Amino acid sequence: MVSATAVVVTSRNFQCINSGVGGRVIAGAIATGAVAWFALVVFAPGLPAALAAAVYTVGSLICHQMPERSFHWHGAQLAVCARCTGIYLGACASAFLAPLPPALYARWGAPTRIAWLLGAAAVPMGVTLVAEWVGVWAPSSIVRAATGLVLGAAGALVLLAAINYSECLPRAAAAPRPPHPRQPPTPI
Repeated sequence: MVSATAVVVTSRNFQCINSGVGGRVIAGAIATGAVAWFALVVFAPGLPAALAAAVYTVGSLICHQMPERSFHWHGAQLAVCARCTGIYLGACASAFLAPLPPALYARWGAPTRIAWLLGAAAVPMGVTLVAEWVGVWAPSSIVRAATGLVLGAAGALVLLAAINYSECLPRAAAAPRPPHPRQPPTPI
């Protein structure tokens, strides 16, 4: 039975009203899906043939799967490239925020902060992509995964925050205090 009692969580800048259902359930389901997908991607080489084929097929729809840009496990290529593996690992890392009170991460759900966070997180990946396309640097799979990790973590954080942002409202500024009426000077 779900309680209808609302829990109010307050941080310095946000006050969240969370009934324990809704956004947290959706965030938990997405977090579980992110962890499950990452596990499938990493362990695909060791999965039964039919399941592995399905994972590699889905991976081929979202990734180039170039062997020279992919990690290998026990001699077999993972279902996605190193950069995509990093993105999914970053999403899993942020997924562990889902059970925490939304006040801890909801501030990233504000539209201006979403743009700033995703833009900043995309810079390392953009630098490596441009350097690679221009031909000045061929980053290793570790570097590709690291840049993907940053973007994946930011993307998942933004998604979790956006889901819970409607429940978290910026704290209202304190109302200005009315000025004190001036007292006329007392005669001596």
